[in-house]
Amino acid sequence: MKTIKKIFASKEEETIQLDMENLPRHIAIIMDGNGRWAKKRGLPRTAGHKAGIEALREVIKASSELKIGFLTLYAFSTENWKRPKEEVSALMKLLVYYLQKEVKELHKNNVRIRTIGNIGQLPEEAISQIGKAVDLTKNNKGLTVNIALNYGGRDEIIRAVRNICKENIEGNICIENIDEEKFSTYLDTGDSPDPDLLIRPSGELRTSNFLLWQLAYAEFWFSNIYWPDFNKKHLYTAIKDYQMRHRRFGGLK
Repeated sequence: MKTIKKIFASKEEETIQLDMENLPRHIAIIMDGNGRWAKKRGLPRTAGHKAGIEALREVIKASSELKIGFLTLYAFSTENWKRPKEEVSALMKLLVYYLQKEVKELHKNNVRIRTIGNIGQLPEEAISQIGKAVDLTKNNKGLTVNIALNYGGRDEIIRAVRNICKENIEGNICIENIDEEKFSTYLDTGDSPDPDLLIRPSGELRTSNFLLWQLAYAEFWFSNIYWPDFNKKHLYTAIKDYQMRHRRFGGLK
C-alpha cells in the first residue's frame, strides 16, 4: 500500500497529499527571479537576493523534513560574472552571511553542505566560509545540499574531459573503458544520483547551462512565481505534479 502523507501547506490549513514512497530522491532548483521581484517593488536588485534567503531557508527545511536525499541549488553561474560588479560583490557577501548565520542550524538538523562548480575563482572570504561549512557538516547523513557556485554545465563537462585526458596520459585510465556511468563520476555531482525533478520559478523556460548532463531524464516543473515568493507549498505542489507523471526513461510503461 502507498504511504500517503497529508502536508499542511499554509496557515489556511490547505493540505497536499504526497505519496511518501514516490518522492524524488534528488531535486534541483534554479533560484531565479530575485531581481525582477525587487524591481516590481521599486527596490534595488540586492534586496531581491536578500529576500530569496528566506525562500532558501524554507525549502531546505521542508526538503529535510520530507527526507529528500539531495537538493542542488543554482546560486551563481559562470555567466553571472557579467553582472555589475556591485551586484556580484553583494551576492558574495550574502553567501558569506548566509553560511555564517545558518550553518550551525543546518548542522544541527543533520544537513550536509557541499558545493559544485569552480569555487577557486570566488573571493577568499567566500572560499574560507564555504570550507568551514563543508568541513563542519561533512559527516552528516541527512539531506545533502549542493550549492552551485561559479557553476556552468558546459564548464563542468570540459573540466571532466580534461581530467579524463590527464589520467589517460598518466596511464591511470583506458579510454575504451569510459562509458556514461564512468564519465558521471568525473562530474562535480559524481557521488550524487541524477536529479529526478528540476524546479524553476520566475517564468523562464530553459535550463540556463545548469546540470546539462545530469538533467537528461529529469522531470521539469516551471512556475511564474519569483524565487523570493517561493515557499514549501510550491515545493509540495511541484512534488505532487512529479508524482502524477509516468517516467519511462525512453522505454514503455
